[in-house]
Amino acid sequence: MFKLKLVLEDGSEFHGNSFGKLKESAGEVVFTTGMVGYPQSLTDPSYRGQILVLTYPLQGNYGVTNMEKDQGVVRGFESDRIHLSGVIVSEYSDTYSHWTAAKSLGEWLEEQDVPAITGIDTRALTKRLREKGAMLGKIVALANDRKGDFDDPNVRNLVAEVSCKEPIVYPAGKKTVILVDCGVKENIIRSLLKRKITVIRVPWDYDFFANPDMKKYHGLLFSNGPGDPKIVKKTIELMEHALEHQNKPILGICLGTQIMGLAAGGMTYKMKFGNRSQNQPVMDLDTKKCYITTQNHGFAIRPKSLPKAYRVWFQNLNDDSVEGIHHVSKPFYSVQFHPEAVPGPEDTEWIFDKFASDL
Repeated sequence: MFKLKLVLEDGSEFHGNSFGKLKESAGEVVFTTGMVGYPQSLTDPSYRGQILVLTYPLQGNYGVTNMEKDQGVVRGFESDRIHLSGVIVSEYSDTYSHWTAAKSLGEWLEEQDVPAITGIDTRALTKRLREKGAMLGKIVALANDRKGDFDDPNVRNLVAEVSCKEPIVYPAGKKTVILVDCGVKENIIRSLLKRKITVIRVPWDYDFFANPDMKKYHGLLFSNGPGDPKIVKKTIELMEHALEHQNKPILGICLGTQIMGLAAGGMTYKMKFGNRSQNQPVMDLDTKKCYITTQNHGFAIRPKSLPKAYRVWFQNLNDDSVEGIHHVSKPFYSVQFHPEAVPGPEDTEWIFDKFASDL
């Protein structure tokens, strides 16, 4: 294995061995505490432009399956490619064992042109990120002493990079939902298809209101996605129009929650290190019930900025951040977590049942 190092913008360095594509890369360094699910995490478009630290010590032991589609959706993954700028692990196993596995994690990363480092003290790295917050970083050769060269992905329109380019239709039933693709996880689509809902997936800036063929939809869904929500002004405008001029159900998920908050007149902020895990506790403030959720986000809504017509629906019990909002009388609601979580807890899958019944 070739030696590589992860350099953070504060000057700290972490040395290890390459096990993916041998190349240099840069991005925002973040961590996730999930114990399983690297095929899903690595293909989640919300990680676009980020270098992901996997805190569970051993990775790669069950390999990677081949990508196959079912009803037009990639089975077992959240998109058809890896979106990360790099992967950091403590211990990588190139020996894998699973009856569906077709290749190793390292082989997959090399195919997808993504660098990765093993042998790093991820506990020390994660403690630094928790104390100082998510930082810019770069994966470089051990002899590379160049300063700077850090790439801040949040200044780019990352949503435009991961969204579909043309509308895609997934037929499944009589009810139709327009899904605004900001970097949608494909299990969101699977969750709708499972409920016999036809999905029309459109690009992040697609004006479906101006398309006469799309006027007969029954609901809207604004998906998860990467980056700063304030950058996707066209998506916010689409949400504003929907909130002001229609009464059909609207569901926002993850980035879709932040977009709903901004469209309603609220404000968002960048969190210190975000919430990325499969065990985040949230409370439904209407029922006082607690749920365990999967999350992946680095921005959140400022609760006091919301107008009177909106209420905080869910609240994070670790850091009190907003985990969902809803309109006081109209069928507009959103969640900051992932009710379609795979892998992860299925506590909040009922969000899709609620959305389906409101259509």
